[in-house]
Amino acid sequence: MPSTRTIDVLLEQYSASHLHPTNEWIHIVCVPTIVFTLLGLLWSLHPLVAVGVVLASLAYYFKLSRPFALGMLLMSGSMLAILAILPQSQILTVSLSVFVLAWIGQFIGHKIEGKKPSFFDDLRFLLIGPLFVLGFLYRRLRLAY
Repeated sequence: MPSTRTIDVLLEQYSASHLHPTNEWIHIVCVPTIVFTLLGLLWSLHPLVAVGVVLASLAYYFKLSRPFALGMLLMSGSMLAILAILPQSQILTVSLSVFVLAWIGQFIGHKIEGKKPSFFDDLRFLLIGPLFVLGFLYRRLRLAY
């Protein structure tokens, strides 16, 4: 019997345009990079902006899956901690540069896949991408989500 949990439906829909192994690996590298650099861009505005976005996304993740929310809390908390110790004068420039490069990687992956990015159909998939990547780790560690 297929699952009707929202998280399972969203991951299944997201996965449909991420089947090619090369595209999957590009996403495994680029999605966390995009999250980190996006937080860096927001941090450059003000650290509380980055923290606020993390808290808002965690509220959404908590509704979808508590185990995924915990994983995202650990990941985003680590990213915020790294941003706090990096030279503040370099965060904007490095984040912007790497953000653009990571998105170029994503689009190359979708060119290889032959399918458009999922978020073109539904912006929620911008938040599901990190869970798709986290799902690889959870499955490898045999953790339920």
